Amino acid sequence: MFESLSQKLQNITSKMRGKARVSDSDLKEMMREIRMALLEADVNYSVVKEFVADMNEKCKGADVQESFTPGQQIVKIVRDSLTELLGGEEGEEKLKVSDTGFNTIILYGLQGAGKTTTAAKLAKLLKENGKKPMVVSVDVHRPAAAQQLKVLSDAVGVDCYIDSEEKDAVKIARDGEGKARYMLCNYLIIDTAGRTVADEELMEELRDIANAVNPTEKLLVVDAMIGQEAVNVAQLFEQNIGMDGFIMTKLDGDARGGAALSIRKLTNKPIKYICTGEKVDAIERFYPQRMADRILGMGDVVSLIEKAQASIDEEEARKTMERMMGSSYNLDDLYDQFAQMKKMGSLKDLVGMMPGAAGKINEEDLDDKIVDRQMAIISSMTKKERRAPNILNASRRKRIAAGAGVQVSDVNKLITQYEQTAKLMKQFSNGKGGFKMPKGFAKQAAKMGLKGGMGNMGMGDMSGLSGMSGMGTGFPQGLGSLSAPRDTGDDDVAQIPTGRRDRKKKRKGRR
Repeated sequence: MFESLSQKLQNITSKMRGKARVSDSDLKEMMREIRMALLEADVNYSVVKEFVADMNEKCKGADVQESFTPGQQIVKIVRDSLTELLGGEEGEEKLKVSDTGFNTIILYGLQGAGKTTTAAKLAKLLKENGKKPMVVSVDVHRPAAAQQLKVLSDAVGVDCYIDSEEKDAVKIARDGEGKARYMLCNYLIIDTAGRTVADEELMEELRDIANAVNPTEKLLVVDAMIGQEAVNVAQLFEQNIGMDGFIMTKLDGDARGGAALSIRKLTNKPIKYICTGEKVDAIERFYPQRMADRILGMGDVVSLIEKAQASIDEEEARKTMERMMGSSYNLDDLYDQFAQMKKMGSLKDLVGMMPGAAGKINEEDLDDKIVDRQMAIISSMTKKERRAPNILNASRRKRIAAGAGVQVSDVNKLITQYEQTAKLMKQFSNGKGGFKMPKGFAKQAAKMGLKGGMGNMGMGDMSGLSGMSGMGTGFPQGLGSLSAPRDTGDDDVAQIPTGRRDRKKKRKGRR
């Protein structure tokens, strides 16, 4: 999401952070680089011009010149300006609520923008928030459109109304509303037809549907991949139908981000949701300030915590932590941790929410297939082997590798990773399931760049964490199981436990 723009803006702001004095030439160079970064991200030219002029004025103000840390002050101005461009600190817009208690949301958009999938995603999100939604398809033009919505709604456990025989979209909308009220639903989501071109025939049909059901919200689903054309589409729908807000889709692709940065400014309508993947749970509320922080590499801890709360079983996580601290941590626990992390979304998105992670972690180590491979290896073990990993000798590791379809070296790396994690947890354990600070840890943490010790782990220079437990990619220990540790054995042969090797050497010496 905004990968290219994010990298460029982070490089620009990092140059300014350490400056004790900021000259006019410094500001001029920074503004030029920001202007180029935004234009390359396909942000509308008029938006870029106004944004840079406003920010330049703020940076030349007395607050910056008189500040003890002018470089940091300028970074704050960049962040605040970007937040304002996206909608402001209070820009997170909730869905409107009808006084009657029954709410109708109509989704508009061009063909291929992802309306049908978004309807199911939004319904699932509302259901998880304690609402009772129903979805209805009024797309009478695209073959199997209604059936697609039916399949998606069944997958998320939401009621769906379709009428494949009816060719009148307005009648289907009315019948769907009646069915939703009868089923005591409090939200109706209407998936409308799309076109490759927004012609007058389409607009007339959409106006008739809106007049028939009197919607609470009219949301335009916009494909972020089409760049500045998304702004033109938004303005066209706003002129013909009137919009209450937007849902940006396909932000997980190689979209340059220009549409999201331009659309709010040019239409004065909020972005209410963003979709960051194809899965039905890949939708989230849009928060301008959080998005600005993520673009600038400052992380998004709040969103990360919300994802964890929504995806992780708190009671199971507590029991796992107790086992880790009580020295009974095994490969079953490691498997559960992998499964819970998969629920939270892609690794790249999670790392992007971690403060200080930008540019410190090799993205090649963030392939989600790594997690699947690790889980496959553990699944190939017997129950006894998972609970007592110390019995995994050479022959067992060969069998496990064959069962998981991997190399023996992959099994060795997983076991080494588990042993390192278990060893570290043992250092933090007081033997009673509680926590203790290992002797000399604060001094060691300071050497590795963890200012403030454990309190700031993951919040400062994450590169210092690469020395912990052999985690070569710089993950904090909580996410260390996602990266491959340094290999300690031969890649081509099974790794024999140390105790057996030592005994063999002694017998050979006696002979």
